[in-house]
Amino acid sequence: MLVLFLPLFLILILLGLPIFFATLLAPGGMLLIEGMNRDLPLLFRNIYNGIDSFPLMAIPFFMLAGELMNRGGITMSLVNFSQSFIGHVRGGLAHVNIMSSMLFAGLSGSAVADTSAIGSMLIPAMEKNGYSRKFAAAVTAASSVIGPIIPPSGIMIIYAYTMEISVAALFAGGILPGMLVGLSLMGVTALMAKKYDFPVAEERQNWSKRVTATRKAILPLMTPVIILGGILGGIFTPTEASAVAVGYAMVLSLTITKSVKLRDIPEIFTQSAKGSAVVLLLVGSAIAFKSVVSLSHSAEFLASSVLSISDNVLVLLFLINLLLFLIGMFLDAGPAIIILGPILAPIFVQLGIDPIHFAIIMSVNLTVGLATPPMGLVLFVASSVSGERVESIAKAILPFLAAEFLVIFLITFFEPISMALPRLMGLA
Repeated sequence: MLVLFLPLFLILILLGLPIFFATLLAPGGMLLIEGMNRDLPLLFRNIYNGIDSFPLMAIPFFMLAGELMNRGGITMSLVNFSQSFIGHVRGGLAHVNIMSSMLFAGLSGSAVADTSAIGSMLIPAMEKNGYSRKFAAAVTAASSVIGPIIPPSGIMIIYAYTMEISVAALFAGGILPGMLVGLSLMGVTALMAKKYDFPVAEERQNWSKRVTATRKAILPLMTPVIILGGILGGIFTPTEASAVAVGYAMVLSLTITKSVKLRDIPEIFTQSAKGSAVVLLLVGSAIAFKSVVSLSHSAEFLASSVLSISDNVLVLLFLINLLLFLIGMFLDAGPAIIILGPILAPIFVQLGIDPIHFAIIMSVNLTVGLATPPMGLVLFVASSVSGERVESIAKAILPFLAAEFLVIFLITFFEPISMALPRLMGLA
């Protein structure tokens, strides 16, 4: 009977109950019904235990670094850099939007931050340049999911913490998939630009202007180099790297670009603290949820059910991608990873799938879910930024989602996309 808390959890989510409360109410209710009152303190104690972790300190630090970069005018320098190189092609501003998201991903690791920062600048610019507002919002939402794939990635930190695998290996494994998602979106944009005769943003810039744009963007672009170089080179841990990123962003924003004043710091810290609190509460509640998953033996039940469908690992990978895609439509990536990772990962590791490879499959799939109707979070952020209805954006984003779904299957069935860099660096 205890296993029934899983469908109860889904019902509560569909009814609109906040995820934090649903992850506690569903298992807590079933524990009471089953008369397992003594296990209730374990559920609530694990909320704190789930947050009380040194590796998870990286999440608020990276969020603070992203907020400093965004407030510091860094986003504009990345947009100008992108535009200087590809703004002259047909559909140039759409390409600039995607390329800016790929560059911004190395700074914030957040799809929501990407949508808000880049969308607030490029959606009005694209509309002024002749694009429809719904298309501009759709491109922004679709490309923002690159944020949690290219490192640093809060989602991958959560997965690594939950499943006790290397953060550095996951970061290395996310680089090529993230770039592949970006290139696939640019491919779709190029086809649509030719079909619908999208405008050219500006004339081809000479190398003098490109060098100027590069010089202004070089310091922000050093952020992922410092973070990844330090982690992969063994100089510091991911948590220490996140603190270094904050220090670098602070120096850059206060003394180099001078676009952040000392009086702005309290508000920046407050906004980062609010965002971090939401994420960490979800992590804590999901760890508590995970403890009841163990008590209910639902993982073993699901494993036997999955393995009874087929003994062909390729068929099972195809089916699990469909399942993750459907879950991503309704459940945010972070909680989904913490809840489903301990259930699904052991099944596929047992079938011979490398744990890093499966982590990338799951992370990319659920990240794409952030832009998937009906409940994709970045769709609502894009709607808020653009003023366009969510339904219109959801319809316009479908060609981009098709490209991202194709990339998911490429990552799934062609292992070197995820594993080449971790193996090259001796991390897997």
